[in-house]
Amino acid sequence: MLSPRTALACALALGASFSALSSALAQDTQRFRTDKVEVIVETVARNLENPWGLAFLPDNRMLVTERSGRLRIVDGEGTLSEPITGLPRLSVRGQGGLLDVALDPAFAQNRLVYLSFAEDRREGRNGTSVARGRLSQDGTALEGTEVIFRQEPSYAGTHHFGSRLVFGRDGNLFVTLGERNDLRDQAQSLNNHLGKIVRIKPAGGAAPDNPFLAREDARPEIWSSGHRNVQSAALHPATGDLWTVEHGARGGDEVNIPQKGRNYGWPVISYGVHYSGQRIGEGTRKTGLEQPVYYWDPSIAPSGMAFYTSDQFPAWRGSILVGALAGKLVSRLETNGNRVTGEERMLQQLGERIRDVRQGPDGFVYLLTDSRNGRILRMKPAT
Repeated sequence: MLSPRTALACALALGASFSALSSALAQDTQRFRTDKVEVIVETVARNLENPWGLAFLPDNRMLVTERSGRLRIVDGEGTLSEPITGLPRLSVRGQGGLLDVALDPAFAQNRLVYLSFAEDRREGRNGTSVARGRLSQDGTALEGTEVIFRQEPSYAGTHHFGSRLVFGRDGNLFVTLGERNDLRDQAQSLNNHLGKIVRIKPAGGAAPDNPFLAREDARPEIWSSGHRNVQSAALHPATGDLWTVEHGARGGDEVNIPQKGRNYGWPVISYGVHYSGQRIGEGTRKTGLEQPVYYWDPSIAPSGMAFYTSDQFPAWRGSILVGALAGKLVSRLETNGNRVTGEERMLQQLGERIRDVRQGPDGFVYLLTDSRNGRILRMKPAT
């Protein structure tokens, strides 16, 4: 028979265990009310170090990048593979490291995987690069990995690398590139890749109908210019046009539809101000510079986006779902053609920095949380 003191200790320990279990379960599955539907957010996987990008394999497993330099496969039970070998050499400093991941449109036949990353260059410099390799049949390695694009010039900094990877319907690859912060004025010059969206062939090299191929004073890979730090990109499901969301400074996060050869204004025009509070450039408009489709002021720090097309959330069809880092939320943008007609802010109660947003093959919404103990979350209807 237990003594009263021992019994009390056991009861307290048991109560603490149930309390910890209840807390863990509450964190793994939470219910939220949105404007149009009640949702459940459940944890699919955890213990990822600053996960950055996600791509679904044909068997519905996920390829996930960790900014610290690991690429893993995650199965439906949330089991993390060992880090995949064969990655290129990374520069893991500040905002740099392993960034986005995309599958070749013909992945089922060629097993090619594309990665964007901050790459170490000479004399302590770095820059955003893109590599591709073939995922081995057992999923443990990238084979024949080669760098197919390097942002020029390189720079000894740790900020504003971009970078999202999106294949167009023609099979060419869009790559979004930051202006490296300190070099912001270079976003207006066509003789470099800073603050640009580039469009390249799958094996590298400028896509054949890019806008500046005939100009000796321009980089042939450039598709559009005048961008700050684009960390969200997706194709419109109806038109096939590229849409992007980019970071502003203090205010001025922008939704754009980057058109061939157009200039989107940074740092000449902006709806934000510098972090110091000083005015940016010449105001909000200037002839020859494009206006955003939508902007946020104050900033939410957007990262990751997806057009929602599934029947799982019928009220959301046609919406754009955008993750937010500083805002710690998911922004649902309602659209009509090329216009944003409304915004709903969701999941603030999670208190998580949302790094990426993807629609899964099952029609549910998958989110990456940006922390040292990052998670993959799945958002489902609460029915």
